[in-house]
Amino acid sequence: MSTPDDVIEVQGLTKSFGRFQALNGLDLSVTRGEVHGFLGPNGAGKSTTIRVLLGLLKADGGSARVLDGDPWRDVVELHRRLAYVPGDVSLWPGMTGGEAIDLLGTLRGGLDEGRRTELLERFELDPTKRGRQYSKGNRQKVAIVAALASDVELLILDEPTSGLDPLMENVFQEVVGEATARGTTVLLSSHILAELESLADRLSIIRDGRIVQSGTLVELRGKTRTTIHAVLDRAPDQAAVALFSDVHLDGSKFAGTVDSNRIREAMDSLSPFGFVSLTVAPPSLESLFLKLYGDEQGGTAA
Repeated sequence: MSTPDDVIEVQGLTKSFGRFQALNGLDLSVTRGEVHGFLGPNGAGKSTTIRVLLGLLKADGGSARVLDGDPWRDVVELHRRLAYVPGDVSLWPGMTGGEAIDLLGTLRGGLDEGRRTELLERFELDPTKRGRQYSKGNRQKVAIVAALASDVELLILDEPTSGLDPLMENVFQEVVGEATARGTTVLLSSHILAELESLADRLSIIRDGRIVQSGTLVELRGKTRTTIHAVLDRAPDQAAVALFSDVHLDGSKFAGTVDSNRIREAMDSLSPFGFVSLTVAPPSLESLFLKLYGDEQGGTAA
């Protein structure tokens, strides 16, 4: 159910291309001021959803609202209030990066010049080079700077760090955090799971054109299992490891998995055997992703 704080409200969205159904009753809500991670493999429907939200595609059914407007009817007005960074940026070959940034900023109602200068420095981008001279990573930087230097309410980012090196990915995470601190809302689609773990307040995972899991990372982790490795003073008995799955015992060395909401109970069952060392590894976003896709595909991720 949508709320007044929803910047993006999608209900029952459908879209087909011939016989292929790209979206199959998709529901998605993005709350004002949050970073919302959008996760799924190629072909799951992420890009189709984003194109509908941008007014580039018209949905077959369902409803979509962006900033309380219709993305198909109100596309011009909405694009003054949002910024989009695709995963593969194309620039005007003869235009400099700085000119492209300024043009995109003008379309969105202007740029914060101080922020523009700061972002150019932080991303180590030379704005005097022409579009044809930029590498893929630098083309991404032009689009990122143009988006983040604009005073927009919503950022829609589709694989924005594609082509960036790890240092620049860290800068990207910093500046997105600063944008949300100013009140900007972010929809972030990314294959870099560590990026989503670091930035996202909430996540939605898409499969076959519909959302299959949505919530905070803590909530989603609660539906998976935690891995525990321990070296004990003495080998545990069967009763002590009854809570665990995937148990491996090698003398006093123990490994197993347990429901994430039963970690304390599991520790209590092992503690009588004395801990020499202990490692508790919470489930990662990657493990959750693989579980959701592997369960239906014979254990193999899409």
